[in-house]
Amino acid sequence: MTQPVFHDLISDSQLRKAIDVLGYEQPTPVQLKAIPAAVAGENLIVSSKTGSGKTAAFLLPAIQAILARPPVNPSSTRILILTPTRELARQIVKNAEQLLKFTSLKVGMVCGGEELKYQKAMLRKNPEIVVGTPGRLGEHISHKSTDFSGLEFLVLDEADRMLDMGLSDDVLKITNTCRPERQTFLFSATMEQKGLRHLIKQVILGAAEEIYIDEKPNAITQQMLLADDYKHKEKLLVALLQKSTFEKVIIFTNTKLKASQLDNLLRYNKFRVGTLHGDITQDQRKITLDHFRQGRTTVLVATDVAARGLDIPGVELVVNMDMAYSGDEYLHRIGRTGRADNEGRAVSLVDAKEWNLTKGIERYLGATFELITMPGLKGKYQGPDKTKSSGKSVGTKKKTTAKDKKDDTKAPKVKVRERDKKNIGNRRVPTALKVVAAVDGFAPPKKKITKQIDDNDE
Repeated sequence: MTQPVFHDLISDSQLRKAIDVLGYEQPTPVQLKAIPAAVAGENLIVSSKTGSGKTAAFLLPAIQAILARPPVNPSSTRILILTPTRELARQIVKNAEQLLKFTSLKVGMVCGGEELKYQKAMLRKNPEIVVGTPGRLGEHISHKSTDFSGLEFLVLDEADRMLDMGLSDDVLKITNTCRPERQTFLFSATMEQKGLRHLIKQVILGAAEEIYIDEKPNAITQQMLLADDYKHKEKLLVALLQKSTFEKVIIFTNTKLKASQLDNLLRYNKFRVGTLHGDITQDQRKITLDHFRQGRTTVLVATDVAARGLDIPGVELVVNMDMAYSGDEYLHRIGRTGRADNEGRAVSLVDAKEWNLTKGIERYLGATFELITMPGLKGKYQGPDKTKSSGKSVGTKKKTTAKDKKDDTKAPKVKVRERDKKNIGNRRVPTALKVVAAVDGFAPPKKKITKQIDDNDE
């Protein structure tokens, strides 16, 4: 049977020309399932692994549809795409511009980090496609600088990540202003996020076709290095990079401070490094990613702000300097390598505090990370200590020594209780009575105290 090609899925001649220029030939599994359903007018709920071609799967059918018919409202946005991060928004805009090359359609981006007045001016030019983050788009709705009354397509890309980031209220604020008769596509690499189904019911109006493609990474070698502490991790990282062959590598940390510290460490060791985290300005982010794509830097140190949506060719290695907090976040991190069925490698540096988390992620993925070592840098920590035998474990009988036998002949020691020593020597007066006596200015008779003590004991 002949393998389908993009020309079998897309009929518009302008889009076909752009597809040929981009070198698209055979559609990926998610594209093969999602595009025909979208062309047929279905709402979609799609789950597929990172790097599987989800962006083209929602852009191509939506663009083809608006090219084929007049707008519902000429002053309204026709396609709205919501993403959790600026980086993912920028990537989608780039892909859209490539597909729109032979059309007259325009795409605009609305994200944080830029002044509202410039974005308002862009929106007044009425681009057919708007890509943005929920927080900033919510601001524009409050300023009444958007018009979604004639919206034909609403796309939520990485919806579970938006839920993780607490953006569901902004998403609902936006979708409530959109035309109800729209087509809605919800795409993500994972769908298990708690609360996602509730969001789907509020965003997708009517029935939807659900498409699930295997999410497990199938071309990524997953390994781990054990470390004693963070200083040991730094030595292991430098040695790993020096001994590995790669075109590009992304190193993930859990904090902005660690990202900055690693940037300094790697520069000191003569690596060409760029850094990406929440305190970097919009312009700096763009420059950093451009340099990384162009090969002017070969190492990108990033927090999870870069874990989703970045499609950068040539990333052959991902390093988790800190283990991800969840299995889903781990999947998105390592999904930066091994894209489009290319081989990739992911190495996690694990210390004692991260052991249980790592094992939990292994169970979640149904995988076992290969344990590797760096020559000359093997640490003391080699996993949790095995339970030490106390002589009480099941199936083990405690040995009896000669000393034990000797001790067995002694009479058992009898505990002498206070009540058995009545009237022997001086009895201790309870603190409470001493306090009363001190306050009242007199000491109670000794016999009365003894009687009270005896009554309380009995």
